[in-house]
Amino acid sequence: MRTADALVKAHTLIEALPWLARFHGATVVIKYGGNAMTEEHLREKFAEDVVFLRYAGLKPVIVHGGGPQINAQLDRLGIESTFTAGLRVTSPEAMQVVRMVLVGQVNRDVVGLINRHGPFAIGMSGEDAHLFTAVRKHAVVDGVTVDIGQVGDIVRVEAGAVRALLDDGRIPVISSIARSDDGTVYNVNADTAAAALAVALQASKLIVLTDVEGLYRDWRPGTGGVTVAKDGTDAAGMNGASGGDDAGDAGSAQVNVVIGELFATELEELLPSLSSGMVPKMEACLTAVQGGVPQAHVLDGRVSHSVLLEIFTDQGVGTMVLPDIAETAKTAETAAVPNLVKRGPAASVQLNGSDE
Repeated sequence: MRTADALVKAHTLIEALPWLARFHGATVVIKYGGNAMTEEHLREKFAEDVVFLRYAGLKPVIVHGGGPQINAQLDRLGIESTFTAGLRVTSPEAMQVVRMVLVGQVNRDVVGLINRHGPFAIGMSGEDAHLFTAVRKHAVVDGVTVDIGQVGDIVRVEAGAVRALLDDGRIPVISSIARSDDGTVYNVNADTAAAALAVALQASKLIVLTDVEGLYRDWRPGTGGVTVAKDGTDAAGMNGASGGDDAGDAGSAQVNVVIGELFATELEELLPSLSSGMVPKMEACLTAVQGGVPQAHVLDGRVSHSVLLEIFTDQGVGTMVLPDIAETAKTAETAAVPNLVKRGPAASVQLNGSDE
């Protein structure tokens, strides 16, 4: 059994080898949130993943929110939490709490968690070094523009400080707070902030952790899920889905299908039909790939080591969004090294556009 176990580990390492080579030196922006941030064992696994990336030669950057922690603190202080069009209405009083929780509590917790596994993490806010500049955001309800307080849209990213930290071998951990040109502080969506930063850094990947397996097609609550690749073949086993052996073949009627990969144009067509909770995450992926990031992913943060499974296994996990150019681009690199865009043979959309 010891030899068998060792062989399994050796096989895992060999499978990771081309991806270690492919992404060595690559910048990966990870939006950290959901259960992966609140459940202790998942927090530990996430920290292990991030430090592993650093030791493996990648450059991880963490962007976090903190909705549950903000809600808890507002409740303790007797400040009502209200939402309009899915956005937190942020009064000046609430903004003080948001800033305190994100910068003074959540950020410090994440930095400390990562540094238990390796002394690399450094915390910063989107206010620091003019990282994020924002303007006031307004919600539209029934065609009427509504003021939602100090909620912002990022209009400028100055990533020099983050690049300096990466060049120094550090892991930046960034809270989703921004400042306007007139000095007003804004609460910004962490998914949006992560996408904007990924574009500014010319990252190789954007990874968004969430509490679902990926982007579902034909979701029906209370039933199992399967994952299919772009060509419709079943990829459930490697993608963390719960369909398993009873998921049926690819030709049968399936519900709760996790889309293994899709292109930017396909995602644009799907956006109007998505649930409100998935919209900012998928919009972040779309923004990233349209801004030059080669791959964007939505992963299930409830799965231990989901970040490593995506980056270092042939099949990957979750839903991957690709720029439309990946469908037709032809490069010498992919002629020599096939399947650089993942989902393995079952979904062999490559950078040279061939489908197997």
